Amino acid sequence: MASNNKSNVYIIAEAGVNHNGNIKKAIELIDISKKAGADCVKFQIFDSTKLSTPLNKLAPYQKLNTKFSTQSDMLKKYQLNEFNLIKLYNYAKKIKIDFLCSPFDIDSIKLLISIGLKKIKIPSGEITNFPYLTVLGKYNCELILSSGMSNLEEIKNAIEILTSNGTKKNKITILHCTSDYPAKFNELNLNVIKSLKTKLDLNIGYSDHSVGYEASCAAVTLGASVIEKHITLNNFMRGPDHKASLNFRNFKIFVQKIRNVENALGSNDKKITNSERLNIKYVRKSIVAKKNIFKGEIFSEKNLDVKRPGTGLSPMIWNKIIGQKAKKNFLKNQLIKL
Repeated sequence: MASNNKSNVYIIAEAGVNHNGNIKKAIELIDISKKAGADCVKFQIFDSTKLSTPLNKLAPYQKLNTKFSTQSDMLKKYQLNEFNLIKLYNYAKKIKIDFLCSPFDIDSIKLLISIGLKKIKIPSGEITNFPYLTVLGKYNCELILSSGMSNLEEIKNAIEILTSNGTKKNKITILHCTSDYPAKFNELNLNVIKSLKTKLDLNIGYSDHSVGYEASCAAVTLGASVIEKHITLNNFMRGPDHKASLNFRNFKIFVQKIRNVENALGSNDKKITNSERLNIKYVRKSIVAKKNIFKGEIFSEKNLDVKRPGTGLSPMIWNKIIGQKAKKNFLKNQLIKL
């Protein structure tokens, strides 16, 4: 999955339900995602009546920043209709930022396919949804599967369902994820990224629900090629995800930090860089006269020293110089020549 910025790391700005059911806010979220430098903006599509039973309680993190009594009430407030989803999709295309969406039911999958999405995000909660995965697998789309709240066996089972129904394995990207909002640093388990790469032989990324930038930057160093982070217009808005999101200013900083880390990783080969090459003669050392040396005098540890600059004989041939005769006079601190 290539980045629009010609970088290896593909950055997804997760707008999610941070529009709070307001289409104008949703469009603003697309705008700030683009301006912040994200490669992609992601929303969620669902029918609240198909996603949750009427009396299902709120998750602990959802209770912290909402006034709803049930998930059903909350979801009804935040759901997008087909008209608005298409409007967002077309707007993202207009301003040239990738558009991604997480469907939470089979009809929502079909809706995304019908409007032309070639890439779909599977939310963590659907990783054990057999009917859902069976239907989605048949479309052979590019899929990003978030693995929060799951173990390795459940991830493998989901991949098996998708591939056995028609999705090519190389079209699947797995995102390591800790499904808490915000996620605690001691529960992020970022080393899982390395083990998933080894055990699954798939493209691996990271969906970051922690506070700040550190976890995503570390994930990139561990090999994550996709990074997802929530974005919000205002961290103080009411809603389940605003507190664990980055506002425009901080998301822009976040993107730059990811790019900096990515650039810093560079090559696997240990070699001298062009900038370093310019500094060698100034900071490496040469063999010099420790004191005045006269022609015919024997070089020894008593009359030789090692000092900057590095434009003379390398100290690495010290043992070859010791014992030879000086062929000329040398002043103290003068570079030795044979």
